[in-house]
Amino acid sequence: MTVYSEKIWNKHWDKHVKDLDQKSWNMSFVDSIKQSFEEDPNKMALAFLGVEITFGQLDKMANQFANMLLDNGMKKGDVVAVNLPNTPQYVIALIGSIRAGCAVSGVSPLMSAVQIEYQLNDLSENGKRKVVLVTLDAVFEHHITKIAPKLKNTPLIVTTNVASFLPKIKQKLGKLLKKIPVGKVTPLPDKKVIDFTIDILEKYPSTPIKVKITPDDVCFIQYTGGTTGTPKGAMLTHSNAVSDLMIVQKWINWERGKHVALSAFPLFHIAGLFFAENCLQLGWGQVLIPDPRNTNEICKQYGKYKPIVLVNVPSLFQILIKNPKFKSLDHSNLMNCISAASPFPVESQKELEAIVGKGQLLEVYGMTETSPLTTMNPSKGTKKLGSIGLPLTNMDLKLVDPGTNKEVALGEAGEILVRGPMVMKGYLNKADETAKTIDKDGYMHTGDVAIMDEEGYLKIVDRTKDMIIVGGFKVFSTKVEDVLAKHPAVGMIALVGIANPERPGSENVKAFVQLKPDYPSTDQKKIKEDIINFAKEKLSPYEIPKIIEIVKELPLTSVGKIDKKVLRVQK
Repeated sequence: MTVYSEKIWNKHWDKHVKDLDQKSWNMSFVDSIKQSFEEDPNKMALAFLGVEITFGQLDKMANQFANMLLDNGMKKGDVVAVNLPNTPQYVIALIGSIRAGCAVSGVSPLMSAVQIEYQLNDLSENGKRKVVLVTLDAVFEHHITKIAPKLKNTPLIVTTNVASFLPKIKQKLGKLLKKIPVGKVTPLPDKKVIDFTIDILEKYPSTPIKVKITPDDVCFIQYTGGTTGTPKGAMLTHSNAVSDLMIVQKWINWERGKHVALSAFPLFHIAGLFFAENCLQLGWGQVLIPDPRNTNEICKQYGKYKPIVLVNVPSLFQILIKNPKFKSLDHSNLMNCISAASPFPVESQKELEAIVGKGQLLEVYGMTETSPLTTMNPSKGTKKLGSIGLPLTNMDLKLVDPGTNKEVALGEAGEILVRGPMVMKGYLNKADETAKTIDKDGYMHTGDVAIMDEEGYLKIVDRTKDMIIVGGFKVFSTKVEDVLAKHPAVGMIALVGIANPERPGSENVKAFVQLKPDYPSTDQKKIKEDIINFAKEKLSPYEIPKIIEIVKELPLTSVGKIDKKVLRVQK
């Protein structure tokens, strides 16, 4: 028996945490959120740039959206692709689509026309099922008009504007001042185009939809893997989604109530989607942030609503803590500050906790294919900064050598494998990829490399694809980044491996550094020397960067993660 089968981490769970009865998630996501709409229809469900929408209003509009889909020939098993930033229309479309028996697929508004075309055609399985696209008018004009003839089974396109649910005066003012992107919507051959506004929704009945949905039906098809290869659609069933919601809510001890939560994670990303799912299921109000990098707006909404939960990607937390307005806010109502999607340097975690309160930060881990969360730090017990915490309930986890697939000992680096009710059904249209990712024993191979300590806490050290090999030695980029982030000049840092021309098969470590804006020195040559000397004191010789490049800004993905794919091209 190994430490992984013994589940040594169980003894470090909070006292209120235990495995849940699997029958508790034997329901559809639609059924799991019913109580929120029936309990208090006058409670605020959404807050968006000064506009508030109650659960009663959201319930009505979601039903109208569902009836609109059915009226246009959509049926159970079809897909609605939502290509929007965080707006009320996203949440309305999400609930309405699922009530109609359709699966929902998030599409980033920052994607190119070619990328959107690929995802829509992949979702349709080359014409086997219908796909509705919900998109911005600006995206419609610049992208959709170019690819419309190539879309194999997208008969309906629903367009809207970021400001469509704002008061008319704000809509006009925003467009006049060019603060709101606007696009021209025109007819398309062989496709129906509908405008998505409150007035248009009123044309459809708000009567509930009677579609039988089972726990095993696909609820979400979220795409992943675009930075390392062809994007893959992870099929998440209703029970996948509901199980992870219930497990996490019990872990953190979240309860229903008149609470408000705020997240800058885009809803098209699995982390933003999971945040929205929790708010809908718990009956919480959620503050929608359309531009996650607008920290002034985040601070404004945070100050107004005093959320009990704040969720963000680490790089955006780093940007937020540099805003003096955030430091001056009242954080006394905050219960949890949750960081997800990428590693969070320990020094930055300390800076954040110095502002919001010690012990408030919960670093978590998950991925699109696991609905998404699989590990978390305890909500009440010991939280280890820099750790992704302990394995959650109702699941199995082990670390294996990526080359041999044999379990590694405690303290040794290994790939994280997880098995549980939150693991996806598989990749859409990609049986071979599914077989490579989920083994015959049901374990999901995450591609993330971690080390487990004697108490069961895990620390991510790298992605298997990001691991740098220097003369046969493995350099874990996250570990080195964490060390170098402690240098006073370093604001943000990212490591990549570049081919060593003198040693075929070996790599050199290159560090891209974004300096702290208040660092007193501007002598880049001296700063680089200082960082190298700092590295020599803290790291093994093979871990020390051979090249340091100082950049004005590190490239970020649409969800705010450092985009190493771009850095590798720049190398």
